[in-house]
Amino acid sequence: MKKSPLAMQSTSQTQKNKPLHEKEALVKLLRWHFGHAQFRDKQLDAIQAVLSGRDCFCLMPTGGGKSMCYQIPALAKPGIVLVVSPLIALMENQVIGLKEKGIAGEFLSSTQTMQVKTKIYEDLDSGKPSLRLLYVTPELTATPGFMSKLKKIHSRGLLNLVAIDEAHCISSWGHDFRPSYRKLSSLRNYLPDVPILALTATAAPKVQKDVMESLCLQNPLVLKSSFNRPNLFYEVRYKDLLDDAYADLCSVLKANGDTCAIVYCLERTTCDELSAYLSAGGISCAAYHAGLNDKARSSVLDDWISSRKQVVVATVAFGMGIDRKDVRLVCHFNIPKSMEAFYQESGRAGRDQLPSKSLLYYGMDDRRRMEFILSKNQSKNSQSFSTRERSSKKSISDFSQMVDYCEGSGCRRKKILESFGEQIPVSLCKNSCDACKHPNLLAKYLGELTSAVLQKNHFSQIFISSQDMTDGGQYSEFWNRDDEASGSEEDISDCDACRRKLLSE
Repeated sequence: MKKSPLAMQSTSQTQKNKPLHEKEALVKLLRWHFGHAQFRDKQLDAIQAVLSGRDCFCLMPTGGGKSMCYQIPALAKPGIVLVVSPLIALMENQVIGLKEKGIAGEFLSSTQTMQVKTKIYEDLDSGKPSLRLLYVTPELTATPGFMSKLKKIHSRGLLNLVAIDEAHCISSWGHDFRPSYRKLSSLRNYLPDVPILALTATAAPKVQKDVMESLCLQNPLVLKSSFNRPNLFYEVRYKDLLDDAYADLCSVLKANGDTCAIVYCLERTTCDELSAYLSAGGISCAAYHAGLNDKARSSVLDDWISSRKQVVVATVAFGMGIDRKDVRLVCHFNIPKSMEAFYQESGRAGRDQLPSKSLLYYGMDDRRRMEFILSKNQSKNSQSFSTRERSSKKSISDFSQMVDYCEGSGCRRKKILESFGEQIPVSLCKNSCDACKHPNLLAKYLGELTSAVLQKNHFSQIFISSQDMTDGGQYSEFWNRDDEASGSEEDISDCDACRRKLLSE
């Protein structure tokens, strides 16, 4: 049942009573519209800052409630809050949720009909727009036509806030840099007195600084919640020590019962093969990647959200902007390219704060393949040599953190948090990672892994040497088969292709 919005206080009422940016009034809005008794960590500080007209940089972990930091301000006073988001799926989900609560929200994208767009623009041009939240992509925000409309809304005193979600995308130092976000740096010039709220769930210290400088935030309130996800258990399993990694994952899923899970794979062929294997083993699952048509992907997504399918085996684009809070397991079947990517993806588990698990399958072949991909991507980059060199060094450094996470014997939680500049004692983990819970067993595995790798490298060197003599040295240390060498890049880039398709305007 939709709730009617709380009546706005007039200026005279605000003078007599407590201002709307005081805690009591804001909590009242929170309880009425969203059913929460109190604000969570840093939410109130961010809300009060932007309502007072101050810029704010807010770093909260996945599931920390970032959206509340701009949705409550949209309800606290008349006018419009503009939300810049990289994903149409995210915008659609949030707008649907807002409308169910009786809150006037809309989004603009190429997926809408001209009739819907015209209705939104007519509302914006009216004397008293009914709209409270308007979601747009960074690409649309940068167009002269839309910027002209924004300036008109601003000149009428109706633009209260610009919220930039996934703000780390503006930084070339980040794991998910998107050139379209760079154009948002002009917002400050066009809207000098409108507060800007930058939100992200994952950003290393260098990225945080770059985001604030790129968006030209003026004396921002900087709020940083801990990256720690205490409800997540972190574990790494070693493919080189397993007889069959597919069978092992199938056993893990069965042991967890009929629970919701996401399995991330680097290549779409692996998604298809692993999904078929799990389905044959009695697991309710489906593959999701860019090789499927739009109808098939939508069907898989709908089945997973509605619990008709419990497991999705997908490329990394899946899950961005999907608001399902009861994911109990996020499995990486291949090593991610960076700690930031790993943190963001594993963080899609347990958003309801209940106990959940992050499981990573680590293999030396996967490591070599990712190293090859990263080096190949840099060599094909069209940027200047110095920029390529800087980017290459960063990619290698980022990936080395993931290798250390897998091959090291120390607390996994501590490694994650330290990669984001957060120093913690090992005791904080409370045995919620395999390294702390079973240190002796992990030491045994790492010893066996070293022996297995040495033995495998010995045979690989013999094989490569024999090929060098017969085929003129066409094989590298990373590849022993033509089909892998020729097919890998296409399959890997499929993940980005899927994301670009989701992001396209």
